[in-house]
Amino acid sequence: MPATADFRSDTVTRPTPEMRRAMAEAEVGDDVFGEDPTVNQLEARAAEILGKEAALFVPSGTMGNQTAIKAHTQPGQEIICDDRSHVILYEMGMPALFSGCLIRGVPTTDGILSWPDVAARLRHATDHFQGSGLVVLENTHNMAGGTAYPLSSIEEIAEKSHAAGIKVHMDGARLFNAAEAMGYSVSDAVAPVDSVCVCLSKGLGAPVGSVLAGTAEFIAGSRRIRKALGGGMRQAGVIAAAARIALEDGPGQLSKSHADAQYLAAAIREADGVELVSDVQTNILFFRVSAAGVSAASVAEGLKQRGVLVIAMGDRIRVLTHRDVDRADCERAVAALRECLKA
Repeated sequence: MPATADFRSDTVTRPTPEMRRAMAEAEVGDDVFGEDPTVNQLEARAAEILGKEAALFVPSGTMGNQTAIKAHTQPGQEIICDDRSHVILYEMGMPALFSGCLIRGVPTTDGILSWPDVAARLRHATDHFQGSGLVVLENTHNMAGGTAYPLSSIEEIAEKSHAAGIKVHMDGARLFNAAEAMGYSVSDAVAPVDSVCVCLSKGLGAPVGSVLAGTAEFIAGSRRIRKALGGGMRQAGVIAAAARIALEDGPGQLSKSHADAQYLAAAIREADGVELVSDVQTNILFFRVSAAGVSAASVAEGLKQRGVLVIAMGDRIRVLTHRDVDRADCERAVAALRECLKA
């Protein structure tokens, strides 16, 4: 098999030599005691960049999101979010398992909620139900193809949710991608919301870890919830050192990933029997091959045999660009796709 170009996810990025050196040389302590200086520095810098009072280093975005849900809600309350949100589809049913909450999913065409979408599902507690406890915005939206929220939409949803007494959490796993595409700062994007979770191990390139940010009081409570979920790490500075480099240097590399995604999108639009599912805003794109008379799974397997890795999801194929693939890999992927369709 030829050398592999891996477009399955931006989670496959590997630590750079600079990250590896930082990991080897990191000053560490017991983070459960609050004594790991490298973790403390990462959390302080993340809070500063995001414009929040405090931040918490967590092993994964799932843990960050679920910690926020637990901190913001009471059992029996309802969570309003897009019906293809990560918190519904890919977090092991934890809103129900851990927080005892119900999900009210909103169908959208592009993964982006509007205030009327939210308002139509808001319910205040009565003798018959616990009512709404939280709104979750996913920015960018994975399953909608990397779509990003306009700043005005975030501001309107947060302002009117707060007026109704409802908190707002942002699943900002790829928030920096959204900021790059939309031209706003990450701090402006999250200023209206109560909390945000940002993944450092996707496009930013850290080997592991996310940060959850919000008020100092919220983070103090979240630290206890993180411990309940098994996220109380010890000498975590070893991984926080790499995460700090990703936080500082990773955002500057995202424009290249977005340009590579646009290159792939243009090539897919020109291919016979291939349908681009949605407009490409960031580093995620989906396409269908059913018009070519083949299945997504068979094309994914054909690409794999040619050294190009993608993910088949039902009748769609998902492709993500990232730091560890370059334009030559994209050109190779296009050529391999054409070969598969001919075959």
